[in-house]
Amino acid sequence: MRTSPVVPDRPSVEWAVSGGVLTLPRIDPYDVLAGEMAQALRDEYATDGKGRRYRVNHAVRITKSGVQYTFWATMGFAPHDHMERAFAQRREQIISDCVQLRTDVDAYNDVSKESPIQLVLDFTEDVAERQVIVRPRRAA
Repeated sequence: MRTSPVVPDRPSVEWAVSGGVLTLPRIDPYDVLAGEMAQALRDEYATDGKGRRYRVNHAVRITKSGVQYTFWATMGFAPHDHMERAFAQRREQIISDCVQLRTDVDAYNDVSKESPIQLVLDFTEDVAERQVIVRPRRAA
């Protein structure tokens, strides 16, 4: 069992590639640019009239014939159906993360000799607390 996290650094990766343990991936520049564009869309925020900072662009993922497509829309211009689907998909991602976190904590607790780590998955108070912290001040 490892006692500390192992994070490969560049020299380790270079050694593994030079020794034939790893092979460098072929990188499609279009995939790189698509990823950068998606990140830029995710990172765009605005502030509404009530001083709330919100994400401007929202994605909906659709799979057709085994191919996943991502459709982006801008809040304020997107059809209501798109926004409903985007919010539902983001909520599903959060649920999946929580299920995996619960599994990881339970698996750790089963092998740990320490007192079990408690995990609370009810975020109601946390969300309310953060909303107070980030609540903008209104100009007088």
